[in-house]
Amino acid sequence: MSVFLHVDMDAFFASIEQAVNPRLKGKPLVVGSRGKRMHTVVCAASYAAKALGIHSGMSSREAFLICPNLEFVKADQAKYIWTSERILEILQGYGFPLSYASIDEFQMELFGKVNPLDLGRIIKERIYADFNITASVGIAESRILAKLASKLDKPDGLSLIDASNFKDVLSRTCLDELPGMGGKTGAGLIKTGLKTCWDLYLNLPGFFKEDDKNPGKSDEGPKSVGHSYTLPDARKNPQVILAWIRLLSEMVSSRLRRQGLAGFTVAVRLAGPLIGDFCLQKTYKTPTNDGYEIYKRAVQISSKIASKTPRIRLIGITCSGLSFNAYPNPLFKEDARREGLLRALDSINNRYGDGSIYPAVTALAR
Repeated sequence: MSVFLHVDMDAFFASIEQAVNPRLKGKPLVVGSRGKRMHTVVCAASYAAKALGIHSGMSSREAFLICPNLEFVKADQAKYIWTSERILEILQGYGFPLSYASIDEFQMELFGKVNPLDLGRIIKERIYADFNITASVGIAESRILAKLASKLDKPDGLSLIDASNFKDVLSRTCLDELPGMGGKTGAGLIKTGLKTCWDLYLNLPGFFKEDDKNPGKSDEGPKSVGHSYTLPDARKNPQVILAWIRLLSEMVSSRLRRQGLAGFTVAVRLAGPLIGDFCLQKTYKTPTNDGYEIYKRAVQISSKIASKTPRIRLIGITCSGLSFNAYPNPLFKEDARREGLLRALDSINNRYGDGSIYPAVTALAR
């Protein structure tokens, strides 16, 4: 039987800034979505800031009222993406099936004689040694329980949910604290009288179980490449939402080209307090690994709901239906010019770091 190991980075953005600038270590720190410290939103807070009641989604003005000596850093998305991808490379080195849950979360399926707790400690130590930031690791027999376990002892935690503590953990975990139970889903279940995760288990025991499959068996290549991001609070501004779709599209395209892949299918996931979890995909006649083309396809797909301008909290872009074709052979001069641009972009970003050159519109998401 396989088990799952979930790696959840601790206060990821803020921790990276503290690692880069040791002067900020241990201090109350917020990362702002824009550079104007009194006119932005907190998109990440250090644990010292969280202890004072400062949290993601709060206005920076309110945060400074709570702590006038608060340290402030403008978000640098390229720095966070680079660190995330280096951590992914480390985890890939252990040889187990791995999924990129989000920019700061990763999940491995373990099988064989490996000791999950020992591997969890090794991973935590490696991440700290390489990046001077901490991760919390959760281990359980299903993905959702492993993710829940990673939240139990933050920061720098290592937690296991098994038969010995399964009932206790679920009994003391409120339903809306369970991953995926925000918004309409959790509210609907709570209205039925379910309050804790144990209540949910008694009514839907299969919810916490993993589908049966052959552990460790995987295809030669990935089935999909995707990125998602949870905003600090639900946003209605279409410019900000489009900026994030563009940035995520560029992140997906960069990984596709790095692996020599292109995708026929683009999927868009949008989640918010009013729309719940909206996911739609479309398969096109030609594959692509061009960030702008992925973005255009994603905008076309999301237009089915974007016209209603709902508030959005989570945005995800995924390409599937993958084929091995790093740079499709151009048939027209315009395509050839675009291919040349992509090659130049990859060359510069590989040399100077991911995000050295990026579309101007993504500045709203940085």
